[in-house]
Amino acid sequence: QLQASGGGLVPPGGSLRLSCAASGSLFSDNAMSWYRQAPGKQRDLVAVITSGGSTNYADSVKDRFTISRNNAKNTVYLQMNSLKPEDTAVYYCRRNQLGNIYWGHGTLVTVSS
Repeated sequence: QLQASGGGLVPPGGSLRLSCAASGSLFSDNAMSWYRQAPGKQRDLVAVITSGGSTNYADSVKDRFTISRNNAKNTVYLQMNSLKPEDTAVYYCRRNQLGNIYWGHGTLVTVSS
């Protein structure tokens, strides 16, 4: 089970930090990622962090977003800075547990003045 939180309304240029808490064991062995889905669009990868801590980002969020994880808390984070209106979307966390894929319920981020 994945529980995402931290979404909300923020003005352009603002920041938010999303959290996704995972239940169960072996969290440290799992690759974790964040996706987002804007209204009327497909769900796209935003960022991924491997079990070893390597990260990768969509070009649209590089140098603005940072994915991190705390294995002691079974939690993955997405720090979002310099937010733009086009970042508005429902953000989902995804867990890859040895090939089994699990999705969180999503948290809405709205960037608007």
